[in-house]
Amino acid sequence: MSGPARRETRWPFRWWRRQSLRTRLTVIAATAIAVSVFLAFQVASDLMERKLRDTAEDQLRADSRVLATSAERAGLAQVQLSPYPGSGRLVRVILPDGSTRTPAGQPALPPLSEDAGRVAQGLSTDLLESTDWNDGYRIYTLRAGDGAVQVADLADDSPINQFGFGMLLIGLLCVVGGALVGRTVARAALAPIDRLTAAAVRVAHTQDLDADIPDEGGGEIRRLIQSINDMLAALRDSRRAQRLLAEDAAHELKTPLTSLRLNVELLIRLDRRGTLDSALPAESRTRLLNDLGAQAAELSTLAAELTDLARGDVSNESTELLDLADVVVAATTRARSRVPDIEIALDVTSVWVSGRPAALQRAVLNLIDNAGKWSPADQPVQIRLRAEGASAVLEVDDAGPGIDAADVPRVFDRFYRADSARALPGSGLGLSIVQRVVDAHGGRAAVARSMRGGALLRVDLPAAAPPAPVARLTAGEDTAVR
Repeated sequence: MSGPARRETRWPFRWWRRQSLRTRLTVIAATAIAVSVFLAFQVASDLMERKLRDTAEDQLRADSRVLATSAERAGLAQVQLSPYPGSGRLVRVILPDGSTRTPAGQPALPPLSEDAGRVAQGLSTDLLESTDWNDGYRIYTLRAGDGAVQVADLADDSPINQFGFGMLLIGLLCVVGGALVGRTVARAALAPIDRLTAAAVRVAHTQDLDADIPDEGGGEIRRLIQSINDMLAALRDSRRAQRLLAEDAAHELKTPLTSLRLNVELLIRLDRRGTLDSALPAESRTRLLNDLGAQAAELSTLAAELTDLARGDVSNESTELLDLADVVVAATTRARSRVPDIEIALDVTSVWVSGRPAALQRAVLNLIDNAGKWSPADQPVQIRLRAEGASAVLEVDDAGPGIDAADVPRVFDRFYRADSARALPGSGLGLSIVQRVVDAHGGRAAVARSMRGGALLRVDLPAAAPPAPVARLTAGEDTAVR
């Protein structure tokens, strides 16, 4: 199909899609009524026409029998034919020689048909119904004596035409009434949607997410309003979380940025005065530069962790079936490269989960980093992975001082750092990221006291059926990674 023809074909559909729902409902209601009236008119017209035709033919048969009886008694040539009164039925007598007799003043009937001649000659059945529509006549021929008699009337379609005209008027009234009813019903049915639209526009203009939309209507409308209110609640929570994140980030960034700025300003001021070497001996200068490097690294770590939290989701990576043991081993390798002095003892069993590998590795790495800060140099961080029922259980165990009971409820809060951890490097975001990753995977994170007196961080994730065949790691084997 050519371009213009295709555009012509699509034009009505584009026009229809641009119309409002009210207009569509009105057009649909009016069209449905119009089609119903048209079909009803067709059926009624056919039934009426058939009934009128059957009635007229029955009357012709009855009149023909009366005339045939009179003709047989008096004879075809002598039967008395009353003068035509000017309207009504028409009669004709067919004599044996083929000639005909008609009443005086009667209009001429169509010529005899072959079927009528055969009836008059007795070559056909005594009763033969013959319908001749020439000149608008209905003619019935009946054998009588040595000839036949005919009775005819004009085919009058005026009753059907009058009936059709009446049905047309009724149909137009029904279409107009249907359009009005459809418009009224559409307005009443869409009134809650109009109010919902106005409320949504008001929220968009005012940015007021605290204004819930009133719950009204029923069925689909109520479910739609509830869904939008749920969406507004989620947006409120997201905005509140973003505001808290911004406030916490500003608070956490203030101290390292202030310290960094003061140290840099000190170096700049001494350098301008030319007293850098005398005011800061080499040892002090080295210590100051090391502090600057540590503060810059802390800021970089904090910025990276803030970026992860600000995304609002774990990541854009897709979920896949993976062996959690591989994730733990990879995180352990990264932890060793970041902190060479950390000692890690692995006791892992192959457990398959459905998750995002990079996010899970980041969570495990944060657990190891947290344990590494507290574990003594001569005590390894113990990592255990096993299947427990329908869950994959990961435990990270350190031999540090443990977590105070007062700090346990807030361990996974963002930027929360216990008083004992203020002097240690970190931003207070690592365990918060762990919590978010675990929640996104449908799991649960908890903290308890280790048998060694330190902290025991436990993560439970839903296990998945492993692919077949599955290569398993050696269970129960302790591997020291140094």
